[in-house]
Amino acid sequence: MTKEEVPQDNSSLSNISREVSYATDKDGKYTTALSKGWDVKSSALDLVWKETIEKAAECRQKVLNNQASPLLFFMEIKMMDISLLSSYTGFWKWRIKRHLIPSVFNKLSQKKLQRYADAFNVTIADLKSMNVHED
Repeated sequence: MTKEEVPQDNSSLSNISREVSYATDKDGKYTTALSKGWDVKSSALDLVWKETIEKAAECRQKVLNNQASPLLFFMEIKMMDISLLSSYTGFWKWRIKRHLIPSVFNKLSQKKLQRYADAFNVTIADLKSMNVHED
């Protein structure tokens, strides 16, 4: 595609980021061009984000029902799995699985809670109350 044909469709991410695409210039040489988005790609991203929000609401309800600790909610909203959270916090995976149990989470020290809060970029109070702030 030529530089003028690079998609510039608006998406939910178009105000946040741009994507680099390769295109040909007027001389037929490859160059880079910035794209706001492509409607097919943005539709797929919007669908995934909608599913993430729905799953986060389910996780929040599990925490409110005392079936899981707030870690489950934050892992979902921050799109982390146990392996990634382990690498951010330094906790072993089996310990994080244990910390997902509300009774165990409620006994964690301030130091351990701070490691989780730092990984999720929230305060300890936000971690405990599931308060998500926009970065």
